[in-house]
Amino acid sequence: MTEEMIGLFKELVSIDTTSDPDSKESPSTESQNLFAEILAGKLSELGIEDIKVDKYGYVYGSISSNTEDDLPAVGFIAHMDTSPDCSGKGVKPIVHKNYGGGNLELKGVTLSPEEFPSMLAYTGKTLITSDGTTLLGADDKAGVTEIITALKYILEHPQLKHGKIGVCFTPDEEIGRGADHFDPEIFGCDIAYTMDGGVIGELSYENFNAARAKIDIKGKSVHPGDAKGIMINAGLVAAEINSRLPENDIPAKTEGYEGFFHLTEIKGNVESAHLDYIIRDFDRESFEGRKNLISKITDEINSKYGNETATLTLYDEYLNMANIIDKNSPAITKAAQAMEKAGVKVRIEPIRGGTDGARITYMGLPCPNIFTGGHNFHGPYEYICVESMEAAVRTIINIAVK
Repeated sequence: MTEEMIGLFKELVSIDTTSDPDSKESPSTESQNLFAEILAGKLSELGIEDIKVDKYGYVYGSISSNTEDDLPAVGFIAHMDTSPDCSGKGVKPIVHKNYGGGNLELKGVTLSPEEFPSMLAYTGKTLITSDGTTLLGADDKAGVTEIITALKYILEHPQLKHGKIGVCFTPDEEIGRGADHFDPEIFGCDIAYTMDGGVIGELSYENFNAARAKIDIKGKSVHPGDAKGIMINAGLVAAEINSRLPENDIPAKTEGYEGFFHLTEIKGNVESAHLDYIIRDFDRESFEGRKNLISKITDEINSKYGNETATLTLYDEYLNMANIIDKNSPAITKAAQAMEKAGVKVRIEPIRGGTDGARITYMGLPCPNIFTGGHNFHGPYEYICVESMEAAVRTIINIAVK
Protein backbone atom coordinates (compact mmCIF):
# COMPACT_ATOMS: atom_id res chain seq x y z
CA MET A 1 0.00 0.00 0.00
CA THR A 2 2.79 2.43 0.86
CA GLU A 3 4.54 2.55 -2.51
CA GLU A 4 1.22 2.81 -4.31
CA MET A 5 0.20 5.67 -2.02
CA ILE A 6 3.50 7.48 -2.63
CA GLY A 7 3.08 7.03 -6.37
CA LEU A 8 -0.42 8.47 -6.32
CA PHE A 9 0.68 11.41 -4.20
CA LYS A 10 3.59 12.20 -6.52
CA GLU A 11 1.27 12.03 -9.52
CA LEU A 12 -1.32 14.36 -7.97
CA VAL A 13 1.09 17.03 -6.71
CA SER A 14 2.71 17.25 -10.14
CA ILE A 15 -0.58 18.60 -11.54
CA ASP A 16 -0.96 22.36 -11.15
CA THR A 17 -4.23 23.26 -9.42
CA THR A 18 -3.42 26.69 -8.01
CA SER A 19 -6.56 28.69 -7.22
CA ASP A 20 -6.97 32.33 -8.24
CA PRO A 21 -8.49 34.81 -5.75
CA ASP A 22 -9.08 37.37 -8.52
CA SER A 23 -11.17 35.03 -10.67
CA LYS A 24 -14.96 35.30 -10.62
CA GLU A 25 -15.40 31.77 -11.97
CA SER A 26 -16.10 28.62 -9.96
CA PRO A 27 -13.76 26.87 -9.85
CA SER A 28 -11.41 29.80 -10.13
CA THR A 29 -9.00 28.02 -12.47
CA GLU A 30 -9.63 25.66 -15.37
CA SER A 31 -6.88 23.36 -14.10
CA GLN A 32 -9.14 22.42 -11.21
CA ASN A 33 -11.86 21.31 -13.63
CA LEU A 34 -9.33 19.08 -15.34
CA PHE A 35 -8.13 17.75 -11.99
CA ALA A 36 -11.72 17.01 -10.97
CA GLU A 37 -12.11 14.80 -14.03
CA ILE A 38 -8.86 13.01 -13.21
CA LEU A 39 -10.06 12.31 -9.67
CA ALA A 40 -13.46 11.14 -10.91
CA GLY A 41 -11.57 8.69 -13.10
CA LYS A 42 -9.55 7.47 -10.11
CA LEU A 43 -12.75 6.88 -8.14
CA SER A 44 -14.34 5.08 -11.07
CA GLU A 45 -11.36 2.74 -11.32
CA LEU A 46 -11.89 1.81 -7.66
CA GLY A 47 -15.56 1.02 -8.18
CA ILE A 48 -16.94 4.03 -6.33
CA GLU A 49 -20.64 4.57 -6.98
CA ASP A 50 -22.71 7.65 -7.90
CA ILE A 51 -19.72 9.62 -9.13
CA LYS A 52 -20.67 13.16 -10.06
CA VAL A 53 -18.62 16.14 -11.16
CA ASP A 54 -20.90 19.16 -10.99
CA LYS A 55 -20.64 22.42 -12.95
CA TYR A 56 -18.65 24.02 -10.12
CA GLY A 57 -15.94 21.34 -10.17
CA TYR A 58 -17.00 19.41 -7.04
CA VAL A 59 -16.41 15.67 -7.19
CA TYR A 60 -18.85 13.43 -5.31
CA GLY A 61 -18.99 9.67 -4.89
CA SER A 62 -20.00 6.98 -2.40
CA ILE A 63 -19.68 3.38 -1.30
CA SER A 64 -22.94 1.69 -0.31
CA SER A 65 -23.43 0.11 3.10
CA ASN A 66 -22.61 -3.62 3.21
CA THR A 67 -24.38 -4.35 6.48
CA GLU A 68 -27.94 -4.45 7.74
CA ASP A 69 -26.87 -2.62 10.90
CA ASP A 70 -28.12 0.93 11.23
CA LEU A 71 -24.83 2.85 10.93
CA PRO A 72 -24.40 6.57 10.28
CA ALA A 73 -23.27 7.61 6.80
CA VAL A 74 -19.73 8.94 7.14
CA GLY A 75 -18.05 11.24 4.62
CA PHE A 76 -14.51 12.39 3.89
CA ILE A 77 -13.61 15.67 2.21
CA ALA A 78 -10.37 17.13 0.82
CA HIS A 79 -9.69 20.10 -1.41
CA MET A 80 -8.11 20.01 -4.84
CA ASP A 81 -6.52 23.45 -5.08
CA THR A 82 -3.15 24.62 -3.83
CA SER A 83 -2.39 28.03 -2.38
CA PRO A 84 -1.64 30.96 -4.69
CA ASP A 85 0.93 32.12 -2.10
CA CYS A 86 3.60 30.04 -3.86
CA SER A 87 3.93 28.47 -7.28
CA GLY A 88 2.30 25.07 -7.68
CA LYS A 89 3.34 24.68 -11.31
CA GLY A 90 5.85 22.02 -12.23
CA VAL A 91 6.06 20.47 -8.75
CA LYS A 92 8.84 17.88 -8.68
CA PRO A 93 8.43 15.82 -5.50
CA ILE A 94 11.52 14.27 -3.93
CA VAL A 95 11.30 11.22 -1.67
CA HIS A 96 13.89 11.18 1.13
CA LYS A 97 13.98 7.65 2.56
CA ASN A 98 15.45 6.95 6.00
CA TYR A 99 15.83 10.64 6.84
CA GLY A 100 19.03 11.05 8.87
CA GLY A 101 18.05 14.06 10.98
CA GLY A 102 20.19 16.65 9.18
CA ASN A 103 19.63 19.33 6.57
CA LEU A 104 17.78 18.61 3.34
CA GLU A 105 19.41 20.67 0.58
CA LEU A 106 16.93 21.64 -2.13
CA LYS A 107 17.24 24.14 -4.99
CA GLY A 108 17.94 27.44 -3.26
CA VAL A 109 16.27 26.23 -0.07
CA THR A 110 17.61 24.38 2.96
CA LEU A 111 15.21 22.47 5.15
CA SER A 112 17.01 22.50 8.48
CA PRO A 113 15.95 21.00 11.82
CA GLU A 114 17.56 24.04 13.45
CA GLU A 115 14.86 26.17 11.85
CA PHE A 116 12.18 23.46 11.82
CA PRO A 117 12.74 21.26 14.92
CA SER A 118 9.67 19.19 14.02
CA MET A 119 11.85 17.43 11.43
CA LEU A 120 13.74 15.61 14.18
CA ALA A 121 10.60 13.65 15.08
CA TYR A 122 10.92 11.90 11.71
CA THR A 123 14.49 10.63 11.93
CA GLY A 124 14.61 7.23 10.23
CA LYS A 125 11.32 7.82 8.45
CA THR A 126 10.50 8.83 4.87
CA LEU A 127 9.93 12.48 4.02
CA ILE A 128 8.67 14.02 0.79
CA THR A 129 9.52 17.57 -0.29
CA SER A 130 9.36 19.60 -3.48
CA ASP A 131 12.63 20.38 -5.25
CA GLY A 132 12.65 23.77 -3.52
CA THR A 133 11.36 25.87 -6.41
CA THR A 134 7.65 25.37 -5.64
CA LEU A 135 5.38 24.37 -2.82
CA LEU A 136 4.79 20.64 -2.46
CA GLY A 137 0.99 20.62 -2.51
CA ALA A 138 0.45 18.28 0.44
CA ASP A 139 -2.18 20.85 1.39
CA ASP A 140 -4.37 19.19 0.40
CA LYS A 141 -3.34 16.54 -2.11
CA ALA A 142 -2.15 14.49 0.84
CA GLY A 143 -5.76 14.44 2.02
CA VAL A 144 -6.96 13.47 -1.45
CA THR A 145 -4.36 10.70 -1.64
CA GLU A 146 -5.19 9.36 1.82
CA ILE A 147 -8.92 9.22 1.13
CA ILE A 148 -8.47 7.42 -2.20
CA THR A 149 -5.99 4.97 -0.63
CA ALA A 150 -8.34 4.22 2.26
CA LEU A 151 -11.36 3.72 -0.01
CA LYS A 152 -9.35 1.34 -2.18
CA TYR A 153 -8.42 -0.72 0.88
CA ILE A 154 -12.02 -0.88 2.08
CA LEU A 155 -13.29 -1.99 -1.32
CA GLU A 156 -10.58 -4.64 -1.56
CA HIS A 157 -11.61 -6.04 1.85
CA PRO A 158 -15.37 -6.66 1.66
CA GLN A 159 -15.26 -8.50 4.98
CA LEU A 160 -14.96 -5.07 6.62
CA LYS A 161 -18.51 -4.02 7.45
CA HIS A 162 -19.48 -0.40 7.08
CA GLY A 163 -22.36 1.96 6.50
CA LYS A 164 -22.51 4.35 3.57
CA ILE A 165 -19.20 6.12 2.94
CA GLY A 166 -19.21 9.42 1.07
CA VAL A 167 -16.39 11.30 -0.58
CA CYS A 168 -16.15 14.85 -1.90
CA PHE A 169 -13.24 16.75 -3.40
CA THR A 170 -13.76 20.51 -3.39
CA PRO A 171 -12.20 23.40 -5.36
CA ASP A 172 -10.97 26.80 -4.17
CA GLU A 173 -10.60 26.10 -0.45
CA GLU A 174 -7.38 28.12 -0.32
CA ILE A 175 -9.20 31.27 -1.41
CA GLY A 176 -12.09 30.81 1.00
CA ARG A 177 -14.65 29.47 -1.47
CA GLY A 178 -14.36 25.73 -0.91
CA ALA A 179 -17.86 25.35 0.46
CA ASP A 180 -19.59 27.95 -1.71
CA HIS A 181 -21.37 25.33 -3.80
CA PHE A 182 -21.03 22.23 -1.62
CA ASP A 183 -24.30 20.28 -1.65
CA PRO A 184 -24.99 18.30 1.57
CA GLU A 185 -27.91 16.50 -0.09
CA ILE A 186 -25.75 15.12 -2.88
CA PHE A 187 -23.10 14.20 -0.33
CA GLY A 188 -25.71 12.40 1.75
CA CYS A 189 -23.79 11.86 5.00
CA ASP A 190 -24.61 12.23 8.69
CA ILE A 191 -21.13 13.22 9.83
CA ALA A 192 -18.03 14.12 7.86
CA TYR A 193 -14.34 14.91 8.21
CA THR A 194 -12.04 17.17 6.27
CA MET A 195 -8.66 15.51 5.78
CA ASP A 196 -6.85 18.82 5.77
CA GLY A 197 -4.81 19.03 8.97
CA GLY A 198 -1.09 19.03 9.64
CA VAL A 199 1.04 17.09 12.11
CA ILE A 200 0.12 13.49 12.93
CA GLY A 201 -2.56 13.21 15.60
CA GLU A 202 -4.20 16.57 15.01
CA LEU A 203 -7.94 16.53 15.54
CA SER A 204 -9.56 19.94 15.37
CA TYR A 205 -13.03 21.28 15.95
CA GLU A 206 -12.00 24.89 16.62
CA ASN A 207 -10.94 27.28 13.90
CA PHE A 208 -10.61 30.99 13.35
CA ASN A 209 -13.54 33.26 12.75
CA ALA A 210 -12.44 34.80 9.48
CA ALA A 211 -13.09 38.02 7.59
CA ARG A 212 -11.47 39.91 4.74
CA ALA A 213 -10.97 43.65 4.54
CA LYS A 214 -10.10 45.46 1.32
CA ILE A 215 -9.39 49.18 1.41
CA ASP A 216 -9.15 51.27 -1.75
CA ILE A 217 -7.59 54.69 -1.29
CA LYS A 218 -8.06 57.66 -3.61
CA GLY A 219 -5.35 60.30 -3.45
CA LYS A 220 -4.99 63.75 -4.95
CA SER A 221 -1.96 64.07 -7.18
CA VAL A 222 -0.51 67.50 -7.96
CA HIS A 223 3.00 68.73 -8.74
CA PRO A 224 5.09 68.26 -5.58
CA GLY A 225 6.40 71.80 -5.90
CA ASP A 226 2.90 73.16 -5.43
CA ALA A 227 1.51 70.40 -3.20
CA LYS A 228 1.27 72.12 0.18
CA GLY A 229 -2.25 71.86 1.55
CA ILE A 230 -3.47 70.13 -1.60
CA MET A 231 -1.76 66.78 -2.21
CA ILE A 232 -3.13 63.61 -0.66
CA ASN A 233 -0.56 60.86 -1.14
CA ALA A 234 -2.55 57.62 -1.33
CA GLY A 235 0.54 55.52 -0.64
CA LEU A 236 1.22 57.41 2.58
CA VAL A 237 -2.43 57.14 3.61
CA ALA A 238 -2.17 53.37 3.15
CA ALA A 239 0.91 53.33 5.38
CA GLU A 240 -0.95 55.42 7.97
CA ILE A 241 -3.89 53.01 8.03
CA ASN A 242 -1.58 50.06 8.60
CA SER A 243 0.31 51.92 11.34
CA ARG A 244 -2.95 52.37 13.28
CA LEU A 245 -3.44 48.62 13.66
CA PRO A 246 -1.89 46.88 16.72
CA GLU A 247 1.71 46.21 15.74
CA ASN A 248 1.93 42.88 17.56
CA ASP A 249 -1.34 41.50 16.21
CA ILE A 250 0.25 39.91 13.15
CA PRO A 251 0.86 36.24 12.27
CA ALA A 252 4.59 36.44 13.00
CA LYS A 253 3.92 37.49 16.61
CA THR A 254 0.87 35.41 17.56
CA GLU A 255 0.16 31.79 18.39
CA GLY A 256 -2.41 29.48 19.98
CA TYR A 257 -5.73 31.26 20.43
CA GLU A 258 -4.34 34.71 19.60
CA GLY A 259 -5.92 36.50 16.64
CA PHE A 260 -4.37 38.87 14.12
CA PHE A 261 -4.61 41.25 11.18
CA HIS A 262 -2.63 39.90 8.22
CA LEU A 263 -1.68 42.31 5.44
CA THR A 264 -1.70 40.13 2.34
CA GLU A 265 -1.30 42.88 -0.27
CA ILE A 266 -0.26 46.52 -0.41
CA LYS A 267 0.24 48.51 -3.56
CA GLY A 268 -0.10 52.08 -4.68
CA ASN A 269 1.29 55.45 -5.61
CA VAL A 270 0.33 59.07 -5.01
CA GLU A 271 -2.94 58.81 -6.91
CA SER A 272 -4.29 55.48 -5.62
CA ALA A 273 -3.46 52.64 -3.25
CA HIS A 274 -4.90 49.34 -2.09
CA LEU A 275 -4.66 47.31 1.11
CA ASP A 276 -5.88 43.74 1.53
CA TYR A 277 -6.16 42.12 4.97
CA ILE A 278 -7.39 38.86 6.38
CA ILE A 279 -8.77 39.19 9.92
CA ARG A 280 -8.68 36.17 12.23
CA ASP A 281 -9.78 35.45 15.81
CA PHE A 282 -11.13 32.45 17.72
CA ASP A 283 -13.25 34.53 20.10
CA ARG A 284 -16.38 35.90 18.44
CA GLU A 285 -16.49 39.10 20.52
CA SER A 286 -12.83 39.85 19.82
CA PHE A 287 -13.41 39.05 16.14
CA GLU A 288 -16.21 41.61 15.94
CA GLY A 289 -13.94 44.07 17.74
CA ARG A 290 -11.26 43.65 15.10
CA LYS A 291 -13.74 44.34 12.32
CA ASN A 292 -15.05 47.37 14.18
CA LEU A 293 -11.50 48.69 14.60
CA ILE A 294 -10.68 48.58 10.92
CA SER A 295 -14.03 50.25 10.14
CA LYS A 296 -13.29 52.96 12.71
CA ILE A 297 -9.84 53.60 11.26
CA THR A 298 -11.32 53.96 7.78
CA ASP A 299 -13.91 56.42 9.07
CA GLU A 300 -11.23 58.46 10.81
CA ILE A 301 -9.15 58.59 7.63
CA ASN A 302 -12.16 59.89 5.72
CA SER A 303 -12.79 62.52 8.41
CA LYS A 304 -9.18 63.62 8.13
CA TYR A 305 -8.70 63.62 4.34
CA GLY A 306 -12.20 63.69 2.86
CA ASN A 307 -15.20 61.38 2.73
CA GLU A 308 -14.20 59.51 -0.42
CA THR A 309 -10.54 58.97 0.43
CA ALA A 310 -10.83 55.39 1.73
CA THR A 311 -13.44 52.81 0.72
CA LEU A 312 -13.66 49.70 2.89
CA THR A 313 -15.04 46.39 1.66
CA LEU A 314 -15.45 44.09 4.67
CA TYR A 315 -17.03 40.64 4.70
CA ASP A 316 -17.01 37.41 6.70
CA GLU A 317 -15.45 34.29 5.16
CA TYR A 318 -16.26 31.62 7.77
CA LEU A 319 -16.95 31.18 11.49
CA ASN A 320 -15.55 29.01 14.28
CA MET A 321 -17.17 25.56 14.16
CA ALA A 322 -16.61 25.20 17.91
CA ASN A 323 -19.82 27.17 18.28
CA ILE A 324 -21.57 24.00 17.06
CA ILE A 325 -19.18 21.08 17.75
CA ASP A 326 -17.64 20.33 21.15
CA LYS A 327 -15.01 17.82 22.22
CA ASN A 328 -17.62 15.37 23.49
CA SER A 329 -19.63 15.26 20.28
CA PRO A 330 -20.00 11.88 18.48
CA ALA A 331 -17.90 13.11 15.54
CA ILE A 332 -14.95 13.92 17.80
CA THR A 333 -15.28 10.77 19.91
CA LYS A 334 -15.41 8.57 16.80
CA ALA A 335 -12.32 10.19 15.29
CA ALA A 336 -10.33 10.02 18.54
CA GLN A 337 -11.11 6.32 18.95
CA ALA A 338 -10.12 5.69 15.32
CA MET A 339 -6.77 7.42 15.82
CA GLU A 340 -6.02 5.49 19.00
CA LYS A 341 -6.83 2.24 17.22
CA ALA A 342 -4.38 3.30 14.50
CA GLY A 343 -1.68 3.78 17.13
CA VAL A 344 -1.82 7.56 16.94
CA LYS A 345 -1.68 9.86 19.96
CA VAL A 346 -4.59 12.29 19.70
CA ARG A 347 -3.75 16.01 19.73
CA ILE A 348 -6.90 18.11 19.99
CA GLU A 349 -5.73 21.52 18.84
CA PRO A 350 -7.29 24.65 17.35
CA ILE A 351 -6.77 25.28 13.65
CA ARG A 352 -4.98 28.57 13.09
CA GLY A 353 -6.72 28.78 9.77
CA GLY A 354 -9.86 27.38 8.25
CA THR A 355 -11.15 24.37 6.39
CA ASP A 356 -14.15 23.64 4.24
CA GLY A 357 -15.45 21.83 7.30
CA ALA A 358 -16.01 25.09 9.18
CA ARG A 359 -18.63 26.30 6.72
CA ILE A 360 -20.00 22.81 6.11
CA THR A 361 -20.61 22.45 9.85
CA TYR A 362 -22.81 25.55 9.67
CA MET A 363 -24.79 23.80 6.92
CA GLY A 364 -25.88 21.25 9.51
CA LEU A 365 -23.24 18.60 8.80
CA PRO A 366 -20.71 18.27 11.65
CA CYS A 367 -17.30 18.27 9.99
CA PRO A 368 -14.16 18.41 12.18
CA ASN A 369 -10.67 18.29 10.73
CA ILE A 370 -8.13 15.43 10.80
CA PHE A 371 -4.37 15.43 10.24
CA THR A 372 -2.71 14.57 6.92
CA GLY A 373 0.89 14.58 8.19
CA GLY A 374 2.21 17.68 6.45
CA HIS A 375 4.26 20.64 7.69
CA ASN A 376 5.12 24.17 6.49
CA PHE A 377 2.27 24.44 4.00
CA HIS A 378 2.08 27.08 1.25
CA GLY A 379 5.76 27.40 0.50
CA PRO A 380 8.99 25.70 -0.62
CA TYR A 381 9.75 24.50 2.93
CA GLU A 382 6.72 22.22 2.88
CA TYR A 383 7.26 18.55 3.68
CA ILE A 384 5.26 15.51 4.68
CA CYS A 385 6.08 12.25 6.43
CA VAL A 386 4.98 9.08 4.63
CA GLU A 387 4.45 7.19 7.88
CA SER A 388 2.07 9.94 9.01
CA MET A 389 0.17 9.58 5.75
CA GLU A 390 -0.14 5.85 6.43
CA ALA A 391 -1.53 6.64 9.88
CA ALA A 392 -4.07 8.98 8.30
CA VAL A 393 -5.17 6.19 5.96
CA ARG A 394 -5.61 3.82 8.90
CA THR A 395 -7.59 6.48 10.74
CA ILE A 396 -9.99 6.91 7.79
CA ILE A 397 -10.48 3.16 7.59
CA ASN A 398 -11.14 2.89 11.33
CA ILE A 399 -13.71 5.69 11.19
CA ALA A 400 -15.47 4.21 8.18
CA VAL A 401 -15.70 0.53 9.15
CA LYS A 402 -17.72 -1.03 11.95
